[in-house]
Amino acid sequence: MRPRPPVKGRGIFSGTGVIVVGLTATLAALVFPVWSYADRAGTTAANVLSDQTVATQYGPLSALDRDFVTRVRLAGLWELPAGQQAEEKGTTAAVRTAGQHLIDGHTFLDERVRDVAARLGLPLPNQPNAQQQQWLATLNAASGVDFDRKFANILRLAHGKVFTVVAQVRATTQNSLVRALADDANTTVLDHIKVLEATGYVDFAALARDMAASSTPAPSSSAVADPGQVVPLAPSVSPTYSLPPPASSPPPSAQP
Repeated sequence: MRPRPPVKGRGIFSGTGVIVVGLTATLAALVFPVWSYADRAGTTAANVLSDQTVATQYGPLSALDRDFVTRVRLAGLWELPAGQQAEEKGTTAAVRTAGQHLIDGHTFLDERVRDVAARLGLPLPNQPNAQQQQWLATLNAASGVDFDRKFANILRLAHGKVFTVVAQVRATTQNSLVRALADDANTTVLDHIKVLEATGYVDFAALARDMAASSTPAPSSSAVADPGQVVPLAPSVSPTYSLPPPASSPPPSAQP
């Protein structure tokens, strides 16, 4: 009995079938993780792509927003004691007035930031960072006109740095709580900048060099899909401050 001749094309179709099956399996492997991830409760495609931003009832909360809330808390932790030192050790009325403004402003902001952090479920630091502790140590060791000058320049440099962060957050945040906090921070920080400059001790040339040398990019924010109904907030009543009379140059003996 002669063997049956092979059917033309069977080998080709058989090989094609293997390829099709392989491609189907590969496609399923690629699609399944996306489908299973997106099917989880509360998960959207945007959440997958921007894992640093989380949805809250007050709007999306970005990495920049969280960094800002932390910075506001840190500012109060070292500027309150710096203000107390200025009230006690300042040799001019303008320096002592600046110290009082620091105390008033950060007492107000610290209450605000703790409320915001609690509502957003964010942890807050309880002690200044290493740089801020170093600044406080410098002020602790200074006295007389040397203290006045260091107080004005260190605090002015710090406020200039945070002022740029406040502006960026206020312009870009999608979170109504953070936006309201940025409004309050903007009012307070600008007031502090003005009273520090009114001491007459700020070295603007050195300040510009320090700002240029130490500038670093802030954490980038990322977008998420609309989380649904966002709770709007009415503007809070920010504190108002009376400025001291503009200061002329410090007495000749106080010049560097």
